[in-house]
Amino acid sequence: MPGGGFTKLPGGNVVVALSLPSPVGDGSTVRVLVHAVNRARALTRLRNLGLRAVYLRGNTHPPTPDEITAVLHHPDGLLWRTTPEAATELWHPIRALLPRPPAWGAPRGA
Repeated sequence: MPGGGFTKLPGGNVVVALSLPSPVGDGSTVRVLVHAVNRARALTRLRNLGLRAVYLRGNTHPPTPDEITAVLHHPDGLLWRTTPEAATELWHPIRALLPRPPAWGAPRGA
């Protein structure tokens, strides 16, 4: 799995950046940014969204200052974009990446 890393902010919170295989399954890689109280909480936020096999091993690719600024200015604190980064691609909210579960009462397989 490609690298990831974290940066501890002056207030004690952390920004975790991970490069993960795309959940879409097209063979591409996405860079995910998470703002949380600590590293464990950041990984728990991703696991609660359905990304179960997410681990942070080492600090080989910490978030850049631009990535930190992007995630701090987003209300959810969870962003992604494809890698390698295209110069024109913006950061997307995490809900744009993950499939939505079916609504209650909706027919299955429709």
